Amino acid sequence: MNIHAVKAIYKFEMARTWRTLFQSIVSPVISTSLYFIVFGAAIGSRITEIEGVSYGAFLVPGLVMLSLMTQSIANASFGIYFPKFTGTIYELLSAPVSYFEIVLGYVGAAATKTVLLGAIILATAGFFVPLQIMHPVWMLLFLGLTAITFSLFGFIIGIWADNFEKIQIIPLLVVTPLVFLGGSFYSIDMLPAFWQKVTLFNPVLYLISGFRWSFYEIADVSLATSLGMILGFLTICMLTVWWIFKTGYQVKH
Repeated sequence: MNIHAVKAIYKFEMARTWRTLFQSIVSPVISTSLYFIVFGAAIGSRITEIEGVSYGAFLVPGLVMLSLMTQSIANASFGIYFPKFTGTIYELLSAPVSYFEIVLGYVGAAATKTVLLGAIILATAGFFVPLQIMHPVWMLLFLGLTAITFSLFGFIIGIWADNFEKIQIIPLLVVTPLVFLGGSFYSIDMLPAFWQKVTLFNPVLYLISGFRWSFYEIADVSLATSLGMILGFLTICMLTVWWIFKTGYQVKH
Protein backbone atom coordinates (compact mmCIF):
# COMPACT_ATOMS: atom_id res chain seq x y z
CA MET A 1 0.00 0.00 0.00
CA ASN A 2 1.17 3.52 -0.87
CA ILE A 3 0.91 5.04 2.61
CA HIS A 4 2.34 8.38 1.44
CA ALA A 5 -0.44 8.77 -1.15
CA VAL A 6 -3.16 7.96 1.40
CA LYS A 7 -1.67 10.44 3.87
CA ALA A 8 -1.42 13.14 1.19
CA ILE A 9 -5.10 12.80 0.24
CA TYR A 10 -6.14 12.54 3.89
CA LYS A 11 -4.17 15.61 4.97
CA PHE A 12 -5.42 17.66 2.01
CA GLU A 13 -9.04 16.87 2.85
CA MET A 14 -8.54 17.52 6.56
CA ALA A 15 -6.86 20.85 5.77
CA ARG A 16 -9.98 21.87 3.84
CA THR A 17 -11.96 21.47 7.06
CA TRP A 18 -9.92 24.12 8.84
CA ARG A 19 -10.19 26.45 5.83
CA THR A 20 -13.99 26.14 5.97
CA LEU A 21 -14.31 25.85 9.74
CA PHE A 22 -17.61 27.73 10.01
CA GLN A 23 -19.32 25.64 7.36
CA SER A 24 -17.80 22.32 8.45
CA ILE A 25 -18.04 22.55 12.23
CA VAL A 26 -19.65 25.72 13.58
CA SER A 27 -22.76 25.72 11.38
CA PRO A 28 -23.84 22.11 12.18
CA VAL A 29 -23.29 22.70 15.90
CA ILE A 30 -25.41 25.86 15.83
CA SER A 31 -28.15 24.07 13.89
CA THR A 32 -28.17 21.20 16.39
CA SER A 33 -28.31 23.66 19.30
CA LEU A 34 -31.35 25.30 17.72
CA TYR A 35 -33.04 21.91 17.52
CA PHE A 36 -32.50 21.46 21.25
CA ILE A 37 -33.88 24.91 22.01
CA VAL A 38 -36.89 24.75 19.68
CA PHE A 39 -37.90 21.11 20.16
CA GLY A 40 -37.04 21.13 23.85
CA ALA A 41 -39.20 24.21 24.48
CA ALA A 42 -42.06 23.51 22.09
CA ILE A 43 -42.45 19.74 22.43
CA GLY A 44 -40.60 19.09 25.67
CA SER A 45 -43.25 21.05 27.56
CA ARG A 46 -45.90 18.62 26.26
CA ILE A 47 -43.86 15.38 26.30
CA THR A 48 -41.87 15.30 29.51
CA GLU A 49 -40.55 11.73 29.25
CA ILE A 50 -40.33 8.82 26.81
CA GLU A 51 -39.78 5.42 28.42
CA GLY A 52 -38.37 7.05 31.54
CA VAL A 53 -35.96 9.35 29.69
CA SER A 54 -36.50 13.11 29.57
CA TYR A 55 -37.53 14.29 26.13
CA GLY A 56 -34.50 16.56 25.78
CA ALA A 57 -32.14 13.67 26.50
CA PHE A 58 -34.16 11.40 24.19
CA LEU A 59 -33.46 13.82 21.33
CA VAL A 60 -29.67 13.59 21.60
CA PRO A 61 -29.02 10.33 19.68
CA GLY A 62 -31.42 11.32 16.90
CA LEU A 63 -29.87 14.75 16.45
CA VAL A 64 -26.36 13.32 16.46
CA MET A 65 -27.40 10.78 13.81
CA LEU A 66 -29.00 13.53 11.72
CA SER A 67 -25.74 15.48 11.70
CA LEU A 68 -23.63 12.34 11.19
CA MET A 69 -25.50 11.21 8.11
CA THR A 70 -25.86 14.58 6.41
CA GLN A 71 -22.31 15.75 7.14
CA SER A 72 -20.72 12.41 6.16
CA ILE A 73 -22.44 12.59 2.80
CA ALA A 74 -21.61 16.27 2.31
CA ASN A 75 -17.92 15.89 3.22
CA ALA A 76 -17.28 12.82 1.08
CA SER A 77 -19.37 13.85 -1.94
CA PHE A 78 -17.83 17.30 -2.24
CA GLY A 79 -14.36 15.91 -1.56
CA ILE A 80 -14.42 13.64 -4.64
CA TYR A 81 -16.68 15.81 -6.82
CA PHE A 82 -14.43 18.88 -6.71
CA PRO A 83 -11.44 17.07 -8.33
CA LYS A 84 -13.86 15.86 -11.02
CA PHE A 85 -15.11 19.41 -11.52
CA THR A 86 -11.63 20.90 -11.84
CA GLY A 87 -10.20 17.95 -13.80
CA THR A 88 -7.48 17.17 -11.27
CA ILE A 89 -8.93 13.70 -10.72
CA TYR A 90 -7.20 12.56 -13.93
CA GLU A 91 -3.82 13.43 -12.42
CA LEU A 92 -4.77 11.32 -9.41
CA LEU A 93 -5.91 8.40 -11.56
CA SER A 94 -2.69 8.50 -13.59
CA ALA A 95 -0.52 8.52 -10.46
CA PRO A 96 0.81 5.28 -8.91
CA VAL A 97 -2.14 5.18 -6.50
CA SER A 98 -4.61 2.31 -6.34
CA TYR A 99 -8.36 2.79 -6.23
CA PHE A 100 -8.41 1.40 -2.70
CA GLU A 101 -5.91 4.03 -1.56
CA ILE A 102 -7.96 6.81 -3.18
CA VAL A 103 -11.12 5.66 -1.42
CA LEU A 104 -9.26 5.18 1.86
CA GLY A 105 -7.89 8.73 1.75
CA TYR A 106 -11.14 10.49 0.86
CA VAL A 107 -13.52 8.37 2.92
CA GLY A 108 -11.12 8.24 5.87
CA ALA A 109 -10.92 12.04 5.98
CA ALA A 110 -14.69 12.45 5.63
CA ALA A 111 -15.36 9.90 8.39
CA THR A 112 -12.78 11.53 10.68
CA LYS A 113 -14.38 14.95 10.24
CA THR A 114 -17.81 13.50 10.93
CA VAL A 115 -16.75 11.65 14.08
CA LEU A 116 -15.09 14.85 15.32
CA LEU A 117 -18.31 16.74 14.64
CA GLY A 118 -20.35 14.08 16.43
CA ALA A 119 -18.11 14.37 19.50
CA ILE A 120 -18.51 18.16 19.50
CA ILE A 121 -22.30 17.85 19.23
CA LEU A 122 -22.37 15.37 22.12
CA ALA A 123 -20.32 17.79 24.21
CA THR A 124 -22.67 20.61 23.22
CA ALA A 125 -25.70 18.51 24.18
CA GLY A 126 -24.29 18.23 27.69
CA PHE A 127 -24.99 21.95 28.15
CA PHE A 128 -28.70 21.45 27.42
CA VAL A 129 -29.59 18.08 28.96
CA PRO A 130 -28.12 15.62 31.48
CA LEU A 131 -26.26 13.26 29.15
CA GLN A 132 -25.87 9.58 29.99
CA ILE A 133 -24.08 6.97 27.88
CA MET A 134 -24.66 3.52 29.36
CA HIS A 135 -22.67 1.63 26.72
CA PRO A 136 -19.85 3.89 25.43
CA VAL A 137 -18.19 1.10 23.41
CA TRP A 138 -21.40 0.40 21.49
CA MET A 139 -21.93 4.13 21.07
CA LEU A 140 -18.48 4.55 19.52
CA LEU A 141 -19.05 1.50 17.33
CA PHE A 142 -22.30 2.89 15.90
CA LEU A 143 -20.74 6.33 15.60
CA GLY A 144 -17.79 4.99 13.62
CA LEU A 145 -19.79 2.59 11.44
CA THR A 146 -22.32 5.28 10.56
CA ALA A 147 -19.60 7.80 9.69
CA ILE A 148 -17.75 5.30 7.47
CA THR A 149 -20.89 3.95 5.80
CA PHE A 150 -22.39 7.33 4.93
CA SER A 151 -19.00 8.68 3.89
CA LEU A 152 -18.84 5.82 1.39
CA PHE A 153 -22.40 6.65 0.34
CA GLY A 154 -21.39 10.30 -0.10
CA PHE A 155 -18.36 9.22 -2.13
CA ILE A 156 -20.72 7.33 -4.46
CA ILE A 157 -22.95 10.40 -4.79
CA GLY A 158 -19.91 12.56 -5.59
CA ILE A 159 -18.90 10.15 -8.36
CA TRP A 160 -22.46 9.99 -9.72
CA ALA A 161 -23.12 13.75 -9.66
CA ASP A 162 -22.25 15.80 -12.71
CA ASN A 163 -23.21 19.17 -11.18
CA PHE A 164 -23.40 20.77 -7.74
CA GLU A 165 -27.19 20.48 -7.59
CA LYS A 166 -27.09 16.68 -7.80
CA ILE A 167 -24.82 16.56 -4.75
CA GLN A 168 -27.66 18.07 -2.71
CA ILE A 169 -30.59 16.10 -4.16
CA ILE A 170 -30.24 12.82 -2.25
CA PRO A 171 -29.28 14.34 1.14
CA LEU A 172 -32.13 16.87 0.99
CA LEU A 173 -34.88 14.82 -0.63
CA VAL A 174 -34.08 11.32 0.64
CA VAL A 175 -31.75 11.13 3.66
CA THR A 176 -33.06 14.07 5.73
CA PRO A 177 -36.76 13.05 5.42
CA LEU A 178 -35.87 9.45 6.30
CA VAL A 179 -34.04 10.68 9.41
CA PHE A 180 -36.99 12.85 10.51
CA LEU A 181 -39.41 9.95 9.93
CA GLY A 182 -37.10 7.35 11.45
CA GLY A 183 -37.72 8.00 15.13
CA SER A 184 -35.25 10.83 15.65
CA PHE A 185 -37.71 12.88 17.68
CA TYR A 186 -40.13 10.22 18.90
CA SER A 187 -40.52 6.53 19.64
CA ILE A 188 -42.44 4.59 17.02
CA ASP A 189 -44.51 3.12 19.88
CA MET A 190 -46.24 6.52 19.94
CA LEU A 191 -47.53 5.97 16.39
CA PRO A 192 -50.70 4.12 15.35
CA ALA A 193 -50.19 0.43 14.57
CA PHE A 194 -50.33 0.96 10.80
CA TRP A 195 -47.64 3.66 10.80
CA GLN A 196 -45.46 1.60 13.11
CA LYS A 197 -45.37 -1.10 10.44
CA VAL A 198 -44.68 1.46 7.70
CA THR A 199 -41.80 2.96 9.71
CA LEU A 200 -40.14 -0.46 9.90
CA PHE A 201 -39.39 -0.10 6.17
CA ASN A 202 -37.30 3.01 6.92
CA PRO A 203 -33.65 1.84 7.12
CA VAL A 204 -32.62 4.88 9.14
CA LEU A 205 -34.87 3.74 12.00
CA TYR A 206 -32.52 0.84 12.71
CA LEU A 207 -29.44 3.06 12.90
CA ILE A 208 -31.06 5.56 15.25
CA SER A 209 -32.56 2.80 17.38
CA GLY A 210 -29.21 1.05 17.91
CA PHE A 211 -27.45 4.32 18.63
CA ARG A 212 -30.12 5.34 21.16
CA TRP A 213 -29.85 1.93 22.86
CA SER A 214 -26.18 2.61 23.58
CA PHE A 215 -27.27 5.68 25.55
CA TYR A 216 -30.36 4.58 27.49
CA GLU A 217 -30.96 0.88 26.71
CA ILE A 218 -34.22 1.76 24.98
CA ALA A 219 -34.79 0.85 21.34
CA ASP A 220 -37.54 0.42 18.78
CA VAL A 221 -35.88 -2.69 17.30
CA SER A 222 -33.32 -5.18 18.59
CA LEU A 223 -29.64 -4.29 18.80
CA ALA A 224 -28.70 -7.23 16.54
CA THR A 225 -31.10 -6.02 13.85
CA SER A 226 -29.68 -2.49 14.04
CA LEU A 227 -26.12 -3.74 13.75
CA GLY A 228 -27.04 -6.07 10.89
CA MET A 229 -28.71 -3.24 8.95
CA ILE A 230 -25.74 -0.89 9.12
CA LEU A 231 -23.28 -3.68 8.25
CA GLY A 232 -25.49 -4.63 5.32
CA PHE A 233 -25.62 -1.04 4.04
CA LEU A 234 -21.86 -0.76 4.50
CA THR A 235 -21.36 -3.90 2.40
CA ILE A 236 -23.62 -2.53 -0.35
CA CYS A 237 -21.69 0.74 -0.44
CA MET A 238 -18.34 -1.08 -0.61
CA LEU A 239 -19.54 -3.28 -3.48
CA THR A 240 -20.88 -0.22 -5.31
CA VAL A 241 -17.54 1.61 -5.00
CA TRP A 242 -15.75 -1.52 -6.24
CA TRP A 243 -18.09 -1.65 -9.26
CA ILE A 244 -17.55 2.07 -10.00
CA PHE A 245 -13.79 1.70 -10.27
CA LYS A 246 -14.00 -1.66 -12.04
CA THR A 247 -16.20 -0.21 -14.78
CA GLY A 248 -14.83 3.36 -14.71
CA TYR A 249 -18.35 4.74 -14.28
CA GLN A 250 -18.22 8.58 -14.28
CA VAL A 251 -14.50 8.39 -13.55
CA LYS A 252 -12.60 7.41 -16.70
CA HIS A 253 -14.79 9.24 -19.17
